[in-house]
Amino acid sequence: MLYTCIDPYTPNLSEYASLLVVDGLITNSDISNTVRLSRTFQQQNSSPSMVSDATVYITDDTENSFNLANKGNGIYKTDSLEFKGIPGRTYVLHVITNDGDEYESDPCVMLPVPEIDSIYFQKDQQLFNNGTQAEDGITIYLDSQEGTDQYYRWSYDETWKFKVPYPKEFDYIKIPGQPDNPVFRPVKDKKEFGWKSNQSGEILIRSITVGQSEKILKQPVSFIATAQTDRLLVQYSVLVKQYSISKEEYDFWNNLKQVNESGSDIFAKQPYSVISNIHSVKKSNTRVLGYFQVSAVSEKRKYILYRDVALMNLHFYSYPCRTWQYSPIDFETMCTDCPRKTWDDVMWYLTIASDYIFIKPLYLGQVQSGGLSALVFTRLECSTCEVSGTSEKPSFWIDLK
Repeated sequence: MLYTCIDPYTPNLSEYASLLVVDGLITNSDISNTVRLSRTFQQQNSSPSMVSDATVYITDDTENSFNLANKGNGIYKTDSLEFKGIPGRTYVLHVITNDGDEYESDPCVMLPVPEIDSIYFQKDQQLFNNGTQAEDGITIYLDSQEGTDQYYRWSYDETWKFKVPYPKEFDYIKIPGQPDNPVFRPVKDKKEFGWKSNQSGEILIRSITVGQSEKILKQPVSFIATAQTDRLLVQYSVLVKQYSISKEEYDFWNNLKQVNESGSDIFAKQPYSVISNIHSVKKSNTRVLGYFQVSAVSEKRKYILYRDVALMNLHFYSYPCRTWQYSPIDFETMCTDCPRKTWDDVMWYLTIASDYIFIKPLYLGQVQSGGLSALVFTRLECSTCEVSGTSEKPSFWIDLK
């Protein structure tokens, strides 16, 4: 009466069956479309098994057939010079695995999509921890031209330029036989600025009911908490893609969204099967996961500068970085009975024994003629952009003034 016990329960999963998972999207863009094939896995810490030995092709309602090239690791791609989706056409995906099983999708019509008019942002606040805490930031919105379709989906690719707090400025050059007389050579490529990228994982869908305006206004795309990320410290780019989807595909994404957002208590909505549009040809009772998506796409890119957001009086992200300054004298005060230390010893202790990065020398009076006073060190992630991003500028990137 005064306490309860919880006994662990291990279900019997002896009848587990590995199911085919299909993730495919074809559009009217001049790109290679991708279909990914994998299989479900039983253990929580396992990874999906990729299906890399299948035959994959697409047919349309005019009896054309297009083969997808096997790129390995479960990736199959169309030839951008041979295949491009056409709005109004109907497409079917076909998959034949190496064991002879055949799968095909329902016929899917490529619907036209209206153009995106504008992308903009506003200061906003988002609640988390069941509404007990709030984060300040910006919400990115879009407006779209009026269309004739009722169901829409959005995805986005974000890229941002960032600057490491303490870039490496000099290399330490040892002089043989002169451990107290190093040479400092300026670094040609400081790796100060870099770029990071991310693809949206949130399910963004919307249905327009009868009687509503068919023009999409102030559709939320993403929220950026300015104090939690370095996305907005220099320059940010978001490429938003808008798709017109069928009622069936909308239901698929909506069901998947509800399953992902369901709670963990007994009063929450219980998980249920999300219906796929792909079926086994030979075995009608075999389940297939995933969805073959067919849609025209419109896209628009928006750049956001730090100064544009700074005017909103928001708190910005601060890197958890600092520097350390050391000289031979610092080591001598730590150990009075130890042999005298040299500048080479300081470098060894900090870079080899302690895994720090040398970034620059310090001189008395801040000029080299004043004599070397200390070596400055920091963590690797604080000195080079290639730890968390890439130093290679994206081909589309435009640096705004």
